[in-house]
Amino acid sequence: MGVGTESWVVMATARSPTNIAVIKYWGKRDESLILPINDSISVTLDPDHLCTTTTVAASPAFDSDRMWLNGKEISLSGGRFQACLREIRKRAHDVTDEKKGLRISKEDWQNIHVHIASYNNFPTAAGLASSAAGFACLVFSLAKLMNVSEEYGALSAIARQGSGSACRSLYGGFVKWVMGNDSSGSDSIAVQLVNEAHWSDLVILIAVVSSRQKETSSTTGMRESVETSPLLHHRSKVVVPSRIVQMEEAIRSRDFASFASLTCADSNQFHAVCLDTSPPIFYMNDTSHRIISCIERWNKLKGTPQVAYTFDAGPNAVMIAPNRKTATDLLCRMLYYFPPSPDTELSSYILGDKTILQEAGLKSMGDVEALPPPPEMADKLTSRVSGEVSYFICTKPGQGPVLLADENESLLHPQTGLPK
Repeated sequence: MGVGTESWVVMATARSPTNIAVIKYWGKRDESLILPINDSISVTLDPDHLCTTTTVAASPAFDSDRMWLNGKEISLSGGRFQACLREIRKRAHDVTDEKKGLRISKEDWQNIHVHIASYNNFPTAAGLASSAAGFACLVFSLAKLMNVSEEYGALSAIARQGSGSACRSLYGGFVKWVMGNDSSGSDSIAVQLVNEAHWSDLVILIAVVSSRQKETSSTTGMRESVETSPLLHHRSKVVVPSRIVQMEEAIRSRDFASFASLTCADSNQFHAVCLDTSPPIFYMNDTSHRIISCIERWNKLKGTPQVAYTFDAGPNAVMIAPNRKTATDLLCRMLYYFPPSPDTELSSYILGDKTILQEAGLKSMGDVEALPPPPEMADKLTSRVSGEVSYFICTKPGQGPVLLADENESLLHPQTGLPK
């Protein structure tokens, strides 16, 4: 049975994680191909807690390519979506569906429209790398649907053209995005440094300070930094190359003290670049600064880094602890400084891995109210202000994209190809 003989629908559903850079990507040398001015390294977050789920469907009955994000239809006319669709279709292979008695040739894919439905289980465009998870999931699910084989880094090079950091979300664990040198972008790909099992002791606590969309998009901010910030060019040529080498060694040897020092320094320098941009860009806010101050005091008291912090292009804090014990100490500190509102359920204030609440001995709001001041603040008066943090997410390093076989997890109706 060939294309056009009846109104069949073929579908694929996948789940992809987001990632957080510990050595930042900021600035492009080629806007259209999204080629960065420096290498970067990220940690992939557990998709059970932060992920994008995407269903892609194809049918000769569809009269155009369409997409729905979080239930709302959005335009696919943008160059980044078109680049991903074009590159995947170019690499499509024959597909045989024995249940439907169907064979789609690689030539047929050029003329078949697709429907795409995507859902993020975390705030979109708020500095939690939603575009990274989104484009990685789009490319991965389309590749599965159209039988695109994954040759060395090919899918990451396609995902990169949707959102630069999306290339890193195609792998689990710690991932390096190699900037490359070729003007075509063929060597600007992501490579996995270690998988998620390599440093499985790490615990990641995210303080969602604001789920609002940021005032300056990453795309606009990068362009303005490249054009106006002398610090950015010093960073990319002098600072980052040596940091990449040091970070790779810290990850390989699970040297948390070095990892934390590099992570914090690189985050702070990234935001210094934003301030060095004209006009200056402010991604962090007062709450972000308070979180940094809390962690720096704690690290200084102990004489060695207890926790690493990093902030992407937004106010949300990503804090990385070396083990569960330190993570529970971190959670207690964060809840002391940033308690939930009195009418908030504790279980809805801590999302993701909620077992950390039990490990920290926190069962109710009364336990939070009874938390003592952290030792590093014992000689200082500090206010406890609720409402500054929307909620926390507890997670860990996670795996890369996976195909979901259960039809119940599909976001599109199997007969119509429209959102359920």
